[in-house]
Amino acid sequence: PAPAPPRLCEKLGGCAPDVADAAALAHALGPPPFGHLGEQVLDRIARHRLGLADGFEGNAQTFRILTTTDVRGPSGVGLDLTAAVRAAVLKYPWLRLPIHRPHPSEMEVPPRGAAEPADAPGTGSSKFSAYVTEVGDLLQAREPFADKIEPWQQTLEASVMDTADDIAYAIHDLQDFHRIGVLQHAPVAGELRAWAEQAHQLRELDDAQLSGSRKPGHSLERLRRRMHVKDKPLVDDDAFHAAVARVRETLVDGLLARAFDGSIESEQAIAAFSEQWHERLVDGVEVVAAPSTRSGHVTLRPEQWHEVQVLKFVHKRFVLERADLALHQRGQASLLSTLVDELRQWLLDEREAHRIPRRLHDLVELAEAEYAQLVRDHPDLVSGPGSGPVDVRSLARGRSIVDFVASLTDKQAVVLLDALAGRSTAPWSDSFVL
Repeated sequence: PAPAPPRLCEKLGGCAPDVADAAALAHALGPPPFGHLGEQVLDRIARHRLGLADGFEGNAQTFRILTTTDVRGPSGVGLDLTAAVRAAVLKYPWLRLPIHRPHPSEMEVPPRGAAEPADAPGTGSSKFSAYVTEVGDLLQAREPFADKIEPWQQTLEASVMDTADDIAYAIHDLQDFHRIGVLQHAPVAGELRAWAEQAHQLRELDDAQLSGSRKPGHSLERLRRRMHVKDKPLVDDDAFHAAVARVRETLVDGLLARAFDGSIESEQAIAAFSEQWHERLVDGVEVVAAPSTRSGHVTLRPEQWHEVQVLKFVHKRFVLERADLALHQRGQASLLSTLVDELRQWLLDEREAHRIPRRLHDLVELAEAEYAQLVRDHPDLVSGPGSGPVDVRSLARGRSIVDFVASLTDKQAVVLLDALAGRSTAPWSDSFVL
């Protein structure tokens, strides 16, 4: 018989609530200004302009903050966290590039996030939890679990954090955008109803007929097909159909049926929606001894997993793909790009280098020491086969700029660029200390 969950948890390395809690608190430290948009922009800039092969990734930045750039006491770097906590933060426990093999990106069915992005071949895993500068911390944190879980698998605490993040993301963003009037009843209802009523006809369409189509039901059908490609071991069409029906019942016929107006009744409707979904999804959590490579040891049962995919689809399709949000985000992308360029020019200006922000200066020195040691001890991690001499100072400048910009809030990024561009009339700001 299968071992009882406590015994199974122990066999897989244990699951301490405090460790999972610490990972949950830490996991969102890395994302830069403007969230996922900021991640994409900083990654492109880091790879194409700053020469950083492993670019930028919010999870890797979180790990770098915890182990390197933040400080706990008067000496040393990092927060001096236990190996268990550091391992629990490793949502994607590998480096970006397949420098050391075997690499999860080369598996027949890669773990979530390990595959290269389809639109950027040769750039390594789309998701990863450590830069080359933190490879020692990654290996040391994972060492206690070497004989308990696969090297590409999350620890149990990391899996708990990841699953909890999925649940929170699926529920709370929908609530927030309903509250401010962005998530509208009619388009969501039309999409889900059209797919439910025309599911068989939609399956007969070829991919070319669906591609780019905005007809009701077509976006949801594209999701179903993507799930079959990316998550084939987990996907079941009957469960997907049932998930669409449940989301229609609770979201379309429930929460969105009445516009939010700030009344007690509206707040109660949001609270009821949240409570209902929290209870259902948390009840669907299970510990699996031998999960698919696309899943962690702590995961959702098939019914709830499909429901989360549909809830996340609603957020992506009817919030993130809005034209008004795209307009705003293009401005944010331009801001980040210009900010990085201005900071880089400042660092390269020998006449002004002594007046750079002290924090940025320290980050350059820290990164330069890291890269210099990597060149001495593990040159393959920095240069790669066939590369020319490594410009340690250039890599350090690039990584320090990324570290500095990623540490800013949205407001701080705007205020800093205003100052650098001469749009601010005051030499001092209470937004941050330089």
